[in-house]
Amino acid sequence: MYVATIPNRASAPAILLRESYREDGKVRNRTLANLSDWPAEKVQALRAVLRGDGLVPAGEGGFEIRRSLPHGHVVAALATARQIGLDDLLPRRGAKRHRALAFGLIIARLLDPAAKPCPWA
Repeated sequence: MYVATIPNRASAPAILLRESYREDGKVRNRTLANLSDWPAEKVQALRAVLRGDGLVPAGEGGFEIRRSLPHGHVVAALATARQIGLDDLLPRRGAKRHRALAFGLIIARLLDPAAKPCPWA
């Protein structure tokens, strides 16, 4: 597959997504899509993908992962708290956001329980 620009006499060139194949020893072209309505940046990005270029260069100027946090334990704690009905203990009146924040704070305390060392432990 490739992107072809076909000039038109009286109007803007047609930008087509094409595929080439052989039939009876001759090279044939098949138009898969008309991309003339696409913005130029989107067409260039598609050309880069079809060429096999990396869209985001790794390393220099690309993304760098500084820290990755696991989330499986958070999902497990949320599911367990909902299963035992902990979220039903919070009052329903007031803002929905306040209830969600309170529930989040409870789960955060469950996951990281001791901000200070426990004196009797």
